[in-house]
Amino acid sequence: MGLWFTEKQTNHFGITFDIEKTLHSEKTEFQQLDMVQTKEFGRMLLLDDMVMTTESDEFVYHEMIVHVPLFTHPDPKHVLVVGGGDGGAIREILKHPSVEKATLVEIDGKVIEYSKQYLPTIAGSLDDPRVEVKVADGFLHIAESEQAYDIIMVDSTEPVGPAVKLFEKGFYEGISRALKEDGILVAQTDNPWFQHDLLKTVYGDVSSIFPVSRVYTANIPTYPSGLWTFTMGSKKHDPLSVPEDRFHDIDTKYYTRELHQASFALPRFVLDGENPNKQGEK
Repeated sequence: MGLWFTEKQTNHFGITFDIEKTLHSEKTEFQQLDMVQTKEFGRMLLLDDMVMTTESDEFVYHEMIVHVPLFTHPDPKHVLVVGGGDGGAIREILKHPSVEKATLVEIDGKVIEYSKQYLPTIAGSLDDPRVEVKVADGFLHIAESEQAYDIIMVDSTEPVGPAVKLFEKGFYEGISRALKEDGILVAQTDNPWFQHDLLKTVYGDVSSIFPVSRVYTANIPTYPSGLWTFTMGSKKHDPLSVPEDRFHDIDTKYYTRELHQASFALPRFVLDGENPNKQGEK
């Protein structure tokens, strides 16, 4: 009889994984951290019983949170990742030759430590000389920054524990101040099936701050519902108006220049901000 782990999305639904063994388990200063070996998706990082990343499908999330904004911006030199201690976003950022510096601000140093140890294919770029790693509160880092970054990515957990304040309007206002005059924000905004209210609220906040605001999606099998959203706020550049000559060849497994455009085509219920799972709320 195997060991099965279930991440519960609601009281009536979850996604279940067959666990081969536990590699590490620790209650850090901020959250419960578990690194496990799964039979279907390889090694998996869990924080507070939520799936953060897996060896098998991490490329989808990391490519989409990174390459959409970096190809949208004409000359991204300094990029900030808030959260993302697994290092996957940093790995993808460094594929762009214009990037001179990538800064990672992760509140929980244990996430960085054990990602390096157990997820080297994801975290292997954190020691690159172009990377600055800060174990600090991303909220405070943003508050102390002004016109410092071309692109800021909020690669956070779901809005629980230390990540709650990373979904507040005041945080996005701070990001706007921390961005240069043509800067871009991208934040992961969960899934539209079970977290439609979160997506609707974040998009409303971002669109009230940035002249250009867009939502795009990706398919990530180990995240509840499979359909995942990202919300972009841009001071100037529209991701749907990227000149063809700005795209350059890049080593990816999910992102393509065609998918760049297609990912902004949204289901009707997402466009309308409706709850597609009304039956499930009963």
